[in-house]
Amino acid sequence: MPMLDQALSSAVDATDVSRVSLTVTDRALTEADLPEVTAMERLACAHPLHAWTDENYRSSLRAGYWSRVRCDAATGRIVAVCVAMDGVDEVHLLNIAVAQDQHGRGHARDLLRALYARCHQRRAEALWLEVRPSNQRARALYLREGFVDIGVRKHYYPAATGREDAVVMRREIDLSDPSEAPHALD
Repeated sequence: MPMLDQALSSAVDATDVSRVSLTVTDRALTEADLPEVTAMERLACAHPLHAWTDENYRSSLRAGYWSRVRCDAATGRIVAVCVAMDGVDEVHLLNIAVAQDQHGRGHARDLLRALYARCHQRRAEALWLEVRPSNQRARALYLREGFVDIGVRKHYYPAATGREDAVVMRREIDLSDPSEAPHALD
């Protein structure tokens, strides 16, 4: 399928004057992006062990997973990344990361909405993910977006002091609701 480049303006909270509106472009992740993506993610994570490696991304690219970056349209700087795997009747969000200085500006929410559109495109009835219980910001976003807790994977993630559980979450996709499918980033 042809890739759709889409320029979007990030949502900005008008009450926070420290935020600056950013025009962004979403596009497919490429191997050439990996050094910038992994550096961005290491800085954005609470601990370097939480970040994906070049090999995690290379493996996803080789497997043909839906892999996108969000870039500052003016500079080309990567401000977010998202990787998801298509299943038979579901999509599984594998990773989403936003540059630390871009947290709270709607990038993750926008990428999730692109995934909802991907679900519609693939006729997938659910979007699944795992999240660290310690990642309260991400958990709050997922709950606002309609995800529900399904279970716990014990000792799933590497952590600074051993392993951390993962909360498994799922969001039903209403395939009859066209408002969830405004655009998909192929």
